[in-house]
Amino acid sequence: MRADLHIHTDRSGDGRQSLDDVIKRCKELGLGALSITDHNGMNCYPFQAGGIIVLPGMEVTTADGHVLAYLINEPVPRGRSVDETIDLIHDQGGIAVAAHPFRWWSGLGEKNVLGRKFDALETLNSRSLRLGNRRAALLARIIHLPGIGGSDAHVTEHVGRALTIFPDDCQDAEDLVRAIKGGVISTEGSSRSLGESMSYGTKSISKWAGRGFRRL
Repeated sequence: MRADLHIHTDRSGDGRQSLDDVIKRCKELGLGALSITDHNGMNCYPFQAGGIIVLPGMEVTTADGHVLAYLINEPVPRGRSVDETIDLIHDQGGIAVAAHPFRWWSGLGEKNVLGRKFDALETLNSRSLRLGNRRAALLARIIHLPGIGGSDAHVTEHVGRALTIFPDDCQDAEDLVRAIKGGVISTEGSSRSLGESMSYGTKSISKWAGRGFRRL
């Protein structure tokens, strides 16, 4: 089963696609599961995706970078320490995943991952450079954590560019989480090209500066 576990919508602050657009695209691609991971909110939930498994999620801005929270019932507050954020996710029965850890303006970096109670790392993000994804995959192997994949799509055409592959017998969100924690998953897809990164980096840094160098 193929799943995109990192998708943003127009309710995310920087996404440009509607929830309906996302669901339609996931069906076109034949995906079996998806997660909407809008920044610091869960305004799309609850929703049905017409036979596609929905894994509730969000992307939390911690004091040191972004963390993906899955299988949670309510938003996790932004701005907390990494440890407190992970604890708040676990308190809801969810799992905490280090998002694109080597993205320099929003990733946690190795020092903020090591020694923390993460359940997995995002090791394939289609909006990260190949080197960053490789470093994330290496770190996951070193600390013996599973690696997930997601497109980090903010526009519809990017949905599905990076995916997590689950066992075909997964039936619901709880099965997906068990598969992640059990490490019976893999990833497939692509990283961002250098040309795309230069264009994206210029836009992102400009927006970042416009926010007073405050993370989303």
